[in-house]
Amino acid sequence: MSIPANFLDELIARSDIVDVISDYVHLTKKGSNLFGLCPFHSEKTGSFSVSPDKQIYHCFGCGKGGGVINFIMEEENLSFPDAVRFLAKRAGMEVPEEDRHSESSRLRTRVLALNKDAARFYYKLLQGSEGRSVQQYLDRRRITRKTAVRFGMGASVDQWDALIQAMIKLGYTKAELLAAGLAVQGKNGGIYDKFRNRLMLPVIDVRGDVIGFGSRVLDKSEPKYMNTSETITYSKRRALYAMNLAKKSKRPNIILCEGNLDVVTLHQAGFDNAVASMGTALTVEQTRLLSRYTKEIVICYDNDNAGKIATERALQLLNNSEFSVRVLQLPNRIVDGNSIKQDADDFIKFQGREAFERLLSGSENGVEYRMAVIASKYNLSSDTQKVAYSRDVSTLLSTLENPVEREVYANRAAEICGISAQAILSEARHAFRTRQKQDRAKQQRKDLNPALELQPKERGARYDNLRSARAEEGIIRLLVLDSALFFPTAPIAPQTFSSPLLAKTYAALLRCAQEGRSNGIAVLSECLTGEEMSHITNILQQPESAAWREQALQDYISIVQSEAAKRSRAAAEDPLTAAIEKNKEKKQYGGKRNG
Repeated sequence: MSIPANFLDELIARSDIVDVISDYVHLTKKGSNLFGLCPFHSEKTGSFSVSPDKQIYHCFGCGKGGGVINFIMEEENLSFPDAVRFLAKRAGMEVPEEDRHSESSRLRTRVLALNKDAARFYYKLLQGSEGRSVQQYLDRRRITRKTAVRFGMGASVDQWDALIQAMIKLGYTKAELLAAGLAVQGKNGGIYDKFRNRLMLPVIDVRGDVIGFGSRVLDKSEPKYMNTSETITYSKRRALYAMNLAKKSKRPNIILCEGNLDVVTLHQAGFDNAVASMGTALTVEQTRLLSRYTKEIVICYDNDNAGKIATERALQLLNNSEFSVRVLQLPNRIVDGNSIKQDADDFIKFQGREAFERLLSGSENGVEYRMAVIASKYNLSSDTQKVAYSRDVSTLLSTLENPVEREVYANRAAEICGISAQAILSEARHAFRTRQKQDRAKQQRKDLNPALELQPKERGARYDNLRSARAEEGIIRLLVLDSALFFPTAPIAPQTFSSPLLAKTYAALLRCAQEGRSNGIAVLSECLTGEEMSHITNILQQPESAAWREQALQDYISIVQSEAAKRSRAAAEDPLTAAIEKNKEKKQYGGKRNG
């Protein structure tokens, strides 16, 4: 059942978009709008705009946009009903009883409760005789009971259905166990426990909910690590292990590790600012979560080849972002004359807390690390290799937007290879100008094809008639700007529109206005996809003159009706002739900005 309109209107009235977004983004007033760094992609210059008047947000960089409910849906990874619940809780409102029967919301609530009960079950097993083998494993890893309790660690036994039977007794169904990723469907139609004979590590989000589990085997069997699959509550792209603990740290940065047990060992040693991604490379979604709690990230991945590749990918993702990024390189350990790679867990055990603190204090920033990696590829005693090194390092320096930074690191590169700083700086400037030229050419290609820029990104919503669609966009803007223009009788029907997306949007906004509702954005948040909503928000944030709105509306209507008449005539013509005429219109409009 849909959420009652009067409740939704009251919720939006109490959830000012500036107040809500300010909990996630630092906003600065510029003119009538507020701007900040976009929480949906990495950037150093704020292109994220919030309009207090229209109660919408729009990013000029990545194009995302919407109302306050869309923001919470995107930022918190929630469905529309759950985003409404989130905002209702924030506003001290109770969602009407009838909405509690929403299937997706009910399932999410049940899965979260099931995860918590499963975590308790695993925890109790670890405390008893059934968990002795897991406790012995923790003892070998030097993980104390106090630390295990802090992380809520547990044990899964070597049985096919121990968890299933325990959870069914608590009232959960097999379907809910499958939905939570705690059970697996067998070939014969039965189900069995996914996690068996493993150390269990509950993944707890920043709100304290158990959203999933990580696990590790106790021997050398495979897979060594196993995490919850994608569920209604768990997405590995958005989750960071121990973020619920690290967010409370007094340290000025967050240490990003590869493994869950690296994080556990670091926390036990006093580095309570450590987190780990869940079996995947660093993602944009994870950086958005990190940005709420820190502006400095220290990457501490394993020092093997896979760790180095993951470090480089993370640095590329974080390049020119709001974060200050450093890299902590763990040295190899010498055992019986052999050099052995080690992770953070090994280093703490063999070199100790103080040695890790020294490494942390002296960790290189991201540019220094990447320069060192490039230098390691070349024999800098060879002139030929020096030339190759200078070319590679100059390409790296060309990605730095700040000219002072380019000069500083050009000098360091010069010291490394014995080439004049001016030569490397000149090469870096040349590479920078080349990149700028390529970016300008790419932008010019876009500018020469404005029709492409005007199209929705979602292919299914693309415009067939750009001239009509542009006028339809204007009608929608005027409806939001002054709904009185559309009464007592709507001057144009949605069926006249050429674009199904714009017709649906217009119909929803018109219905809200006719019902006397003050904000139709909330309704759009429910009936449009994220990409569709971003496109509509882009339309709404474009200027529309209030001075000549009556004439503008008539002009827009005239265009829409004229184009509709053409479509009607074309329907009766030969299909090939109609297609040729349609293609002519597209080409003609593609060279103009206004229809």
